[in-house]
Amino acid sequence: MGTVLVVDDERAILKLIEANLRLENFQVITAMDGLQALEQVREKRPDLIILDIMMPHMDGWQVLQQLRQDEELRDIPVVVLTARTGDADIIRGWELGADDYITKPFSPLALVKTVQMVLKQSPEERRARREREIVRAQLLHRLHTPTERGSGPSL
Repeated sequence: MGTVLVVDDERAILKLIEANLRLENFQVITAMDGLQALEQVREKRPDLIILDIMMPHMDGWQVLQQLRQDEELRDIPVVVLTARTGDADIIRGWELGADDYITKPFSPLALVKTVQMVLKQSPEERRARREREIVRAQLLHRLHTPTERGSGPSL
């Protein structure tokens, strides 16, 4: 089906994701920090990356920025998988170029289905979805943020 790079500093999560992807005939490579991730991407050119955010040495935000700035790597789809659930984090993920954003705890089956869905999309479809998700996340953030005049949403 393709090769997926899974990047997470928690070995148990790596093993869980790897096992579920292999059940669907994906080849899986792993990295436990951002520096290893960039090395693996340059060496192996995976079809998709599942990327944690909070990691040692180089966090997922930095990895995502470097990927999107590299002409040869920018079109590799990236699914962010993180415990960071705040509106600002979700908006940041979409703005930096994530192709999907999944929060922990997560369903392994839903993650596999997301990987399959993202791989079917063209780079143009992924960019269009990213733009829609940025707008959606910003609207939700405004709904959750009190206005200066009161506690209601500012729309």
